[in-house]
This record gives sequence, structure tokens and C-alpha cells, in this order.
Amino acid sequence: MTSPEVAPPVYDITIAIPTYNGAERLPKLLEHLRIQTQAEPIRWEILVVDNNSQDHTAAVVQDYARQWLPNVPLRYAFEPRQGAAFARQTAVQSAASELIGFLDDDNLPANNWVAEAVDFSRRYPQAGAFGGRIDGNYEVPPPEGFERIKNFLAIRNHGSEVMAFEPDKLQLPPAASLVIRRQAWLDSVPPEPTLGGKVAGLFVQGDDYEPLLYLHKHQWQILYDPALQTVHQIPPQRFERSYLLMLAKGCGLATCQLSLMTANPWRKPVIVMRTCLGSLKRLGLHILKHRGRSHADLATACEFEFHLGSLLSPLYVRRWS
Repeated sequence: MTSPEVAPPVYDITIAIPTYNGAERLPKLLEHLRIQTQAEPIRWEILVVDNNSQDHTAAVVQDYARQWLPNVPLRYAFEPRQGAAFARQTAVQSAASELIGFLDDDNLPANNWVAEAVDFSRRYPQAGAFGGRIDGNYEVPPPEGFERIKNFLAIRNHGSEVMAFEPDKLQLPPAASLVIRRQAWLDSVPPEPTLGGKVAGLFVQGDDYEPLLYLHKHQWQILYDPALQTVHQIPPQRFERSYLLMLAKGCGLATCQLSLMTANPWRKPVIVMRTCLGSLKRLGLHILKHRGRSHADLATACEFEFHLGSLLSPLYVRRWS
């Protein structure tokens, strides 16, 4: 794929914030960006991508822009296609920087997040993307067994050392806190995402992993930076049983599509078969382990739904070519 012609970068990094109905969440995130430390020598901008919000998100951004930092532009872009994957593509096309740091609107960065992102990118030039540690701030106590399913809510801690993710095993960082090299994305990632949101009324996930798999295919490393830290705000509704079960199944439903994403055509039937057999085995073992009580508690029920979604995932493959 030939990358589009782009203007030379103006900034070192663009902080891109995809948001849907984020009027109530954005102020806290913007205040955390306002007080970034060690960022004085860095040329940076903030880009809020409004993903077809129905609230007053645009007005919130406009109000902040009028009283924002003098040397850090705060820009607004509108993406009418629903889905974070489309919002991220808009951010990549609109950014005027070497790096893009994605932050979800409910994920608050440490005070040195911008400086750490730029510094890490310079120390590890082979990294096409990297994520960091994401802790949780819970408004209500998590359910029993939450440690087993915290990945579904983008809570991640891979320790205190830099490490390489394993994309071939679908071990990748979430887009809630992710830094990418813009030119690497433009050279590697197709402009139209395959996983863009709901499919047939189901909450199919995986859209944040898709571009990372393309970066991996083009020989870029995907790394973990333990010093790049954020705190994910988790309101009570995120712990509702119906939401977590839907989320867990949605993650499972993306399994086959993600495994096929960068595979050679001749390998795709093999991948589908392995996905079916492997998921069936894991689902069977899960049922045996819990002696038929796979929905006895919320964590166990989420694991069941994930394995079931993975087993069904070949039915939700969108594109084979």
C-alpha cells in the first residue's frame, strides 16, 4: 500500500481524544493535560475527535479552547461515522505531528505522560506503537474475581520493565492509552477499518487491535512502557452484569477476524479451523472446571461468554480477501 502524501510534521506529538457524548468526562481529562510537567521543550497539540456526539461536546471543547495554553493548540474535529476506529482514522489524518498519543476520554494521564511518550519514542525508534500501565479508579468495589477479567475494561499492568507484546498471540495494548508513529500507521494501516463497531446488534470488539496487527505485519515492534501511566475511570454501570457479559462476548467475537487480519490467503481456512477447535476445547474445559455452574459468579460468567464468543467468531468474519 502506498501511503498518502503528508505535510512535514509541525509538532512532536498530537494528543488525540476520540469521544462520544463526552461533555461530562472531557473537562477532567483536559485539566490533566493542562498540568503536564516536563513538556516545555516539546511541541505538542491536542485534538478532540467528536464521534457524532448528541450532547454538547463541541461547546465544551470550544469553551476550553478560548482559555487554553498559549503554546499548545486545542483543536476539534468531527467524525460522523459511529465507532472509535473511524475516530482514530480521522485523528491520524488530521494530526500534524510525528507521534499520536491516543487517550480515551475517561482515561486520565499521569502528569508526565506527554514527556514520557516523546522520550520513549526516541529511545525505542523501532517501536511503531507502545502502550503503558493502566490502573483503575472504581466508583464502587469491583465484583469478586475481577482480577481475572480486568482486561475487558482495559486495566493493564505488565510489570516494571519494558517488554515487547506478542501480536501473533493477540497480546496487544488497548487504545485507551496508546502512542503510535503516524507515518508507520499511514504506511501500514488500510484507511477503512474492518472492525468498526457493532455487527448485527452485537458489541463486537477488537477495533483497537486491528491497526496494531498491520503495524506488526510491517515489521514494527509493539512495546510496553511501564512509565507511561494512566488511570481509567470506571463508573458503576461498567460493573453491571449485562454490560460485562456483552463486553466479554464481544471480545470473543473478534477473535477469528483478528487472527485472519494479516494472514496469507492459504492459511485462512486453517486459522478458522484452529479457532473453532481451540475455542471449543477451552469452552468445554471451562464447563468441566466449574461443573456446569459457568454463570455462578460474574467473573466466571464473563469467561464463559468470552469462550463462547470466540467459538462463534468465524460466523462474524467480515472480509476474507
